[in-house]
Amino acid sequence: MASCIAIGVFLGSYLNFNNKTASFLGMVNPQEAKVKRLINFIQYDYVDKVDTDSLLDDAIKEMLSKLDPHSVYIPASDQTQINEQMDGKFVGVGIQFLMFKDSLTVSKVIPNGPSEKAGILPGDRILKADKDTLYGKKITNDAVIKKLKGIANSKVALRIYRKSSKTFFTTTVTRNEVPIKSIDAFYMVNNTLGYIKLNKFSATSFDEFEAALQALTKEGMRALIFDLRDNPGGYLQIAIKIADEFLEKNKTIVTTKNKGGEIDKSLATSKGNFEKAPVYVLIDEGSASASEIIAGALQDNDRGTIIGRRSFGKGLVQQEMSLGDGSSVRLTTARYYTPTGRSIQKPYNHNGNLNYFNELEKRFNGGELTNADSIKVVDSLKYKTPKGKTVYGGGGIVPDIFVPIDTANYINSFHFTFINNFVFNYIDEHRKEFKNQVFENFNANFDADESIFKAYLKEIKYTKRLDAKLKTQIKFYLKALFTRELFDDNKFYKFYNQNDNMIQKVLEIDKK
Repeated sequence: MASCIAIGVFLGSYLNFNNKTASFLGMVNPQEAKVKRLINFIQYDYVDKVDTDSLLDDAIKEMLSKLDPHSVYIPASDQTQINEQMDGKFVGVGIQFLMFKDSLTVSKVIPNGPSEKAGILPGDRILKADKDTLYGKKITNDAVIKKLKGIANSKVALRIYRKSSKTFFTTTVTRNEVPIKSIDAFYMVNNTLGYIKLNKFSATSFDEFEAALQALTKEGMRALIFDLRDNPGGYLQIAIKIADEFLEKNKTIVTTKNKGGEIDKSLATSKGNFEKAPVYVLIDEGSASASEIIAGALQDNDRGTIIGRRSFGKGLVQQEMSLGDGSSVRLTTARYYTPTGRSIQKPYNHNGNLNYFNELEKRFNGGELTNADSIKVVDSLKYKTPKGKTVYGGGGIVPDIFVPIDTANYINSFHFTFINNFVFNYIDEHRKEFKNQVFENFNANFDADESIFKAYLKEIKYTKRLDAKLKTQIKFYLKALFTRELFDDNKFYKFYNQNDNMIQKVLEIDKK
């Protein structure tokens, strides 16, 4: 849940408060002068050499920790990566990779991206970028990314080893914009029910959502599963635009209120493309901020059905403000309220955030991940929707229909780790066999003779008696991971979600 710190709900623009710290005569105010004087004393008079920049960073973090858990400092070194995530794009070569046996190994090539155009294939080892070596035990992922990224239209010469043909060659890749998707997957669950999974609310999320919605509508979608599980939030305005797709004109989406009491109410327009059809929103303890705005807007307007478990509980809005040196602060400037007027911000103290973000264990031990009756609500924070449904403020969105965490289908960590490594290695050794694989044939005939399953057990030296349930789980995860590596995310999620309890609950409801 720590990702909620980095994303949350925030406004996209920067503010510049430089002038607000100066007096009418241009003199520095007393608080700023005090800090500057202390820094100067330390820099010039302290007995030992000190990194005053680091001291100042720590001081800023300490100050913000006394405010609320979502007011955070973003160092200049992190700013580019965070901006890229929220912009929904970066400039690079367009590959997914992993360090496999100390080698930079391409796991996937982004379709129509720079590397695909240069002829790079999954399984290729990238040995050098220009003159920089990219293999060896000391190479980190961050170091690799730094070498592969650059400015648009810049060129990088990549030295490649292609294992499938045992050949070495050099190819020049022209760096370009590469999308960072916020839609993990969209597909038709059956002839009339569509599915869209959104992982954050970035600058490109609305356009991605619109494209997915239109594509599924053309395939005959008459109802939608909107999966916001583990979505930590993002841009407020993007959440409002997506909520507008589901709500009729003049319905309240969200209201914000700042320190001065200024209230801003966002209303739906007549532009929504999915205002009448059934919608099922999936949430869990990792759904925060913008995700909760969507769930709250639909729930409070008696629109759609919220399914899952109580959401994270973040009802604060941040504004990103530049500090002038490449760093910034994301400062809480407003609270938001759902259409019935409730705040879903969970309680917090002003002295440390560890317990605030590590609440999952507490929820599990308290029973609320497995039993709806264990969800604690406060009667004094009870609200009514227009149709008389009871909803609660005070700590997340409580779903209309509770679905417990599925402990029965989780494979233990021992197998999970080994299966991931095994699948990549197996495909890497058999790429010619899997080349030009047609999904329908793969799906119908995968490991019919159990040769892959047996190879996995042999690889991990598993000699214990295997009960039927564990065998079924291992075979399921093997097929899921092979699907992910060989095909696109839509096919992976469509297969993997077959056993998903929340989706099964939707199918049960949607039939009625």
